[in-house]
Amino acid sequence: MLTTEQKTQIQKQGMDLILVEEQIKNFRDGFPFLHIHTPAAIGDGIRVLDEKTLEAALGTYKEYSPQKSIVKFVPASGAASRMFKDLFGFLESGHNDLEKDTFTKKFIEQLGGFAFYEDLDNSLKKAGSSIEQAIAEQNYQLIVQHLLNEDGLEYGTLPKGLLKFHAYRDGSRTPVQEHFVEGAQYGLGQGKVVRLHFTVSPEHQEKFETHIANIKPKMERHFGVTFDISFSQQKTSTNTIAVDMDNNPFVEEDGEILFRPAGHGALLENLNDIDGDIIFIKNIDNVVPDRLKEPTVRFKRAIGGVLLDVQRAVFRSLESLDNEVSESTVQEAKEVYTKKIGSKLPDGFESRTLEEQATFLRNKLNRPIRVCGMVENTGEPGGGPFWVKEPDGSLSLQIGETAQLDLDNPEQKEKFKKSSHFNPTDLVCGVRDYKGNKFNLLKHRDPKTGFITEKSKSGRALKAQELPGLWNGSMSDWNSIFVEVPLITFNPVKTINDLLRDVHQ
Repeated sequence: MLTTEQKTQIQKQGMDLILVEEQIKNFRDGFPFLHIHTPAAIGDGIRVLDEKTLEAALGTYKEYSPQKSIVKFVPASGAASRMFKDLFGFLESGHNDLEKDTFTKKFIEQLGGFAFYEDLDNSLKKAGSSIEQAIAEQNYQLIVQHLLNEDGLEYGTLPKGLLKFHAYRDGSRTPVQEHFVEGAQYGLGQGKVVRLHFTVSPEHQEKFETHIANIKPKMERHFGVTFDISFSQQKTSTNTIAVDMDNNPFVEEDGEILFRPAGHGALLENLNDIDGDIIFIKNIDNVVPDRLKEPTVRFKRAIGGVLLDVQRAVFRSLESLDNEVSESTVQEAKEVYTKKIGSKLPDGFESRTLEEQATFLRNKLNRPIRVCGMVENTGEPGGGPFWVKEPDGSLSLQIGETAQLDLDNPEQKEKFKKSSHFNPTDLVCGVRDYKGNKFNLLKHRDPKTGFITEKSKSGRALKAQELPGLWNGSMSDWNSIFVEVPLITFNPVKTINDLLRDVHQ
């Protein structure tokens, strides 16, 4: 139980007391596991676009997207420090022996392959050295220091979006610039406007704004479009309380209760504030050079076309049900639900009255829609696609993280192992209803799909709670469509040496 003093402190921090008490209850009771019915598979939950259906989807997108307000939503708040974990370790070691550190050895030996090479060399020259000289003197520590530290390029504290990823003849590009290019290629909507929205950390927003002010005029001239750029920050109201190992509030040395960011699921609030007809979601670091963009652009347009096609069918069906509940309108709604969306009706559905069937289908159809790109599972971490049985007996498609699954249950573990695909944060969302109103996305999440992790602060163990993930629990009540997309469309940068892979050269 919270003490009166703790309750007062929580309220002073602007946190919802009832919500905080619910979070503490979650720590004590735990979250229920997501129970897998079966893994989604090709032909059973995962669609493959053959040449005919692909061209049809592209045609739909080309025809209807110019009348839509399109937003590219890019989570970009993460710092790049995790990319440099190995290089920070090398600095801490204090030695210059590359034979003891294969990661740093590769980084040094292939420095010329990085887009920031010239910037790094100039930074060293200002200090009276150069990359060539430092390598000749085997002073590798100096090179890494100038890459990471504040007196150099500051890459150790910058967000990923502002690092130079790709080299071109006319200069190097950051991920932010690559998202501008992508946006112009598949995010051009109403009024020839490309709308990009970046979620950023408060300490980084000014740097983002400065960078974008520098590149935006050139990009607009090059593509002949207008870029509308907006930002948001993860709301502190979405933070969750931390507890000690006995599930009591974690109190810091200054006597304050510790609240922590609640993971990417907290961005649902940011997404809910976006006013757009179509919203693409893609991570900041999943970008490639121009020579490899074609498959990404093609399949982004295609999943956009799938969304628009399904959305039009859903809207027509709901309008028909509003006009009349009849055998034909209910049959139409059933076909939209089972064929266009691809969900599965509960057993015994046909024995219900016509009015009961209509009510069920209205409720199921009048929801946000998302089309999720799925790539073949190559061992990368990510949410897997599964069929899940809903309380009403229907089967819906869900994305499940490993932390949500009971992998100690042999049956569930076996089903998980049979999953063939995963979602690399590749989504397009329809967030308006058939009357043109925005859905309140907060009403379509499952608050019981969060998870608990163990962390530490000032040498003390604590437990942290993450909200339902943005593409799993936070979208559990959406109508989901899974489409296989080429693996080449997924090229994340987890470590700095990932930029040496051919797909980033």
